[in-house]
Amino acid sequence: MANIGYIQVVRHCNHFCGFCSNPTTPYTHDFESMKLLVDDFVRREYFGVILTGGEPTLHPELPRICAYAREQGLHVRMITNGHRLADPSFARAMGNAGLSLVHVSIYSVRPEVEAELRGMEGTLERAFAALDNAHAEGIDVNINSVINRLNADHLDLSVRTLVAQHPFLHHFVWNNLDPSMGRAEVNQDEFTPRLADFELSLHRALRFLHRSGRTFRVEKVPLCYMADWAWASTETRKIVKGEERIVHFLDQKQTVRQTDWEHIYSESCDVCSLRTICGGLFDRGEGYDPAELSPVFTDRDAVVKAIIEDPADPSYALRDLEIWRADFSRRLEQQRSAPRRPRGARDEPPPEMRAPGAPTVGQVTPRGERLYQAKRRSEAQKAARAGLELERSKEQHD
Repeated sequence: MANIGYIQVVRHCNHFCGFCSNPTTPYTHDFESMKLLVDDFVRREYFGVILTGGEPTLHPELPRICAYAREQGLHVRMITNGHRLADPSFARAMGNAGLSLVHVSIYSVRPEVEAELRGMEGTLERAFAALDNAHAEGIDVNINSVINRLNADHLDLSVRTLVAQHPFLHHFVWNNLDPSMGRAEVNQDEFTPRLADFELSLHRALRFLHRSGRTFRVEKVPLCYMADWAWASTETRKIVKGEERIVHFLDQKQTVRQTDWEHIYSESCDVCSLRTICGGLFDRGEGYDPAELSPVFTDRDAVVKAIIEDPADPSYALRDLEIWRADFSRRLEQQRSAPRRPRGARDEPPPEMRAPGAPTVGQVTPRGERLYQAKRRSEAQKAARAGLELERSKEQHD
């Protein structure tokens, strides 16, 4: 199966997004500590690695670790705000290092909305330049977008504009806002949407992409809000195929191995035909209302067939529906016997989610601690100017 792992190479950023779920920490990486994590994915026979942050392009040895991961046989991807990729020389360095795919995060094609979400002006123009520069270097380019209150009504406008201006774009990914961590947790009223806020514009965006022959994935959105496109749900695909994900967090969570993709459901979900393959409502921060969930009565097997017979995903072995049913029933029994996390639990992983034998992630040094304190003072000033709350520190949580 195409398991893909994540490495947070830094936990600071050159933007100040009001809903950031992975803000600055004192933890830092050098090449050797990142190399250990790459080796860990290779040992686990993962297909690829995603370099993320913070803003990963701020790490001075990013091209070097990218090249090392590629040399070990991993498919190397990166999630970035595009600020540094707007420099053609940096895009060339990443292309030469073997970066195969870059996810550029763009939240809105309305400059004033993007600037408000990013906490600074001029980010949209640089992101557009990043798309063109990466494409020119032969790097596949996807768009990542966090669904939030400010962009919920025009997801389709952003897609149409991006495709018109950058016709080489063929894959889009949406993540519904996680209201449980970082600045997203303390600024829920400003950024957390209702599910109904984005239902129509998301449907229009997916319909446009599907008709144009492009592909897409949607994360943290229950299937009752995208039933026509259930096969494109990231959680549904992982549930159907039994995939796992390991994230090497550059904070106190350290390494987390996730195999359970189910979250919150309402009583009405019990009669939904897609209940067993739906990730439900991702809401550890209690920012959403489960009353917005409702059952759908579409053919579950048709969704499953679209996933397991997908010719673009040759890694999945169980192509026969009857064989899949038997395997899925076995996995369901195992899942039902496993302990469940209580609703509202913090995003500290329980012991069963920690990857066995995983190496230590990063380190906290006196220099890293000084930089962290300086960054928090700077970001506190930015938060005050924007009328936002700064994320709680670890000390505040404890």
